[in-house]
Amino acid sequence: MEQSFNPSKNMYFPSKEIIKKANVNDYESLYAKSVKDREGFWAAEARKLDWYKKWEKLLDDSQKPFYRWFTGGKFNIIHNALDRHQKNATRNKLAIIWEGEPGDVRTFSYHALNREVTRFSNVLKAMGARKGEVVTIYMPQIPELVVAMLACAKIGAPHSVVYGGFSVEALAERIEDARSRILLTADGGFRRGKPTQLKKIANEAMQRSATIEVCITVKRTGEECYMENDRDFWYHDLMGMPIANSGCCTEQTDAEDPLFILYTSGTTGKPKGLVHTHAGYAVYTSTTYNYVFDIKPEDRWWCAADPGWITGHSYIVYTPLINGATVMMYEGAPNHPYPNRWWQIIEKYGINILYTSPTAIRGLMRFGASWADRHNLSSLRLLGSVGEPINPEAWKWYYEVIGKSRCPIMDTWWQTETGGFMITPLPIMPLKPGSAAKPFFGNEVAIVDEQGVEVKQGEEGNLIIKNPWPGMARTILGDPHRFVEKYWEKYSKQGWYLAGDSARIDEDGYYWIIGRIDDVIKVSGYRLGSAEIESALVSHPAVSEAAAIGLPDELRGNIIHATVILRQNITASPALAEELKMHVEKEIGPIARPAFVEFAESLPKTRSGKIMRRVLKARALGQETGDLSTLEE
Repeated sequence: MEQSFNPSKNMYFPSKEIIKKANVNDYESLYAKSVKDREGFWAAEARKLDWYKKWEKLLDDSQKPFYRWFTGGKFNIIHNALDRHQKNATRNKLAIIWEGEPGDVRTFSYHALNREVTRFSNVLKAMGARKGEVVTIYMPQIPELVVAMLACAKIGAPHSVVYGGFSVEALAERIEDARSRILLTADGGFRRGKPTQLKKIANEAMQRSATIEVCITVKRTGEECYMENDRDFWYHDLMGMPIANSGCCTEQTDAEDPLFILYTSGTTGKPKGLVHTHAGYAVYTSTTYNYVFDIKPEDRWWCAADPGWITGHSYIVYTPLINGATVMMYEGAPNHPYPNRWWQIIEKYGINILYTSPTAIRGLMRFGASWADRHNLSSLRLLGSVGEPINPEAWKWYYEVIGKSRCPIMDTWWQTETGGFMITPLPIMPLKPGSAAKPFFGNEVAIVDEQGVEVKQGEEGNLIIKNPWPGMARTILGDPHRFVEKYWEKYSKQGWYLAGDSARIDEDGYYWIIGRIDDVIKVSGYRLGSAEIESALVSHPAVSEAAAIGLPDELRGNIIHATVILRQNITASPALAEELKMHVEKEIGPIARPAFVEFAESLPKTRSGKIMRRVLKARALGQETGDLSTLEE
C-alpha cells in the first residue's frame, strides 16, 4: 500500500496499515510524557531488560557533565543480547546471516552464536584478558568480529574496535591510547574482489605499540602472513583447545562499567576515545531501535554499515540482538561485482528493513533504476538513512526506486557521542525528504545562536541538546578536560550539549540538519551550508555526488569551490561546469553560485561515508592534507 503525498508541504504520509501495526501509535502524547517525566520514561524502558540487581539511583547528575545512569545496578549487555534468549524460542531463531564478498555464506542461531561467544570468552581469559582492560579489535566484516565484541563484553573487558580499513598509524595510535595488551585481527578480508592485508598492517602497528603481548588472528583469506612466536596465535587453533569448550558465566558488571571505547576523528588533533557503558547504552539504543524501526519478531534487519563504527556497534551488533532480531551482514562493497549486489541480497534473504548511508544511496543511484528493478524488493517494509543529511533527490530515488513508494524512510540524526538516535521520524509520522523530523522520546532539542538564544523559525543556528540521556558517552578516555571543552563548555551556564552541527527548524517543528558547523561557508556575510549547495548540485540530472567548500577570497570572505562526480555516460566539459553554476544560482540564489566547478572520479570520504572537506580544501590551496588514515580509499 503506497503512502500518500501532499505536494504543497512536500510531505509523505504513512499508510493506515503501517500506523495500525506500529509499535507506537501516537508520537506527540508519548513525547510530551517522556520529557515531562524523563526519569519515569527511562525507568519504564529499563525494566524491559534483565538486571542482576536493580539500580539504586536512575540519574546521578552530581558531577555534571559527567552524568551517571542506573547507578548501583548490576547489568551486562550480553545477559540481554544472548543469555536470556537461551531460555525461550528465540534460542533456535537465526541471529546472523552472513555473506562474504566471494559469495560464501554462514549462519548462526542465537544458540550457536552464544556457543561461539562463550568459547571465545574462555580463550580470551586463557590468554590473560582481564575485566576492565581494553582489548583492541582490527578485523574485516566477518562473524568473528561480532563474536569478539560480544566475548569481550561478556567477560567485562571493554573493546576498542578499529575499522579494518584504517592505516598502520591509525591502528598504532589507538592501541597506544587504549594501552591494549591484546589485539584481535584477521589475515585479511575481501574488498572489490581483492584480499586486504590486515595482519601485515597489524604487525607494523605492533612494532610501534610496545603494549601488545598477545595477537589472535582469524584465517579468512588464506594469504600468507608473518606470525611471531609467543605473541601470535591462530583463532581456529585456540578455539579447538579443550579450555574453549568449558562453561563461562557472564560477568556481572556495574551499570556504569565501560562496555567499549570508540575513537572518532575530528578535523584536527588526535582521535577521541569515547567511553560508553553497559546499562545506559543498552537501554537507550534498544528503545530507539524498537520504536524507530518498529521491530517485529519475523523481521530480517540489514544495517549496511560496518561493526567498526558506532552505527555498527549500536545497530548491527548489540541492539538487534537485545531485541531478538535476525541480522544480515555482508562483507564487501555494494557494487561488486555489479551494482545489483545489495538488491540481490535483499531478494535472496527476504530483508524487511534496510538502513544505510546517503553516500551509498547516491553511489548506487549513479547506475540508474534498472539494476534494482530486475529484483523483487517486495519484502522491504521500512528504509533508513544514517551518517549525514540526505539530499532530497537521493531521498526520493531511495523511496521510489528501492521502496516502491510504500516504505517510509527513517532519516536518523545521531553521533558516536550520543550512542543512538536523537532526532528521527517514527513510521507513523509524515515525512519530508531531507528532514530528520523530530526529537526522540526524552530529548529536548533546540537551535540557538552563539549566546544561547533560540533562533527564529527557519533560521540557522547551533544544534544543542538540553538534557542528559542514558546512551550518552561518559567521557573521553584519559582526557576528561577535552570532553568538557569539546561538548559542554560553550553552553556551560545552561548545561547544554553542543552537537557541533548547524540546523534549522521549520513551521511544522521538523528539524533540518545543515551540516557540521565547520562546514558552513560564509560568503559576503551570508552563511551557506555546504550540504545545501551540494543538494542543489545533486538535483541536476547530470550529477551523482558533490562536495562544496569555501576558499578564502579578499573581496567576499570566501568563494565556493565545488567538486562534482557525474552520472554514468555523462561527459565533463566547461559548458557543463557553467550550467551547474547556473543551476545552483537558480536553486538557491546568486550568493550560492560556485566560483569553481571541478569534475572528479571520487571524493575523499571517511570509512563511514562522510566527505572529508578539509582534504579538498587543503588540495585546492596546495597545502598538506594531514592525517588521511580515516579515508576510504
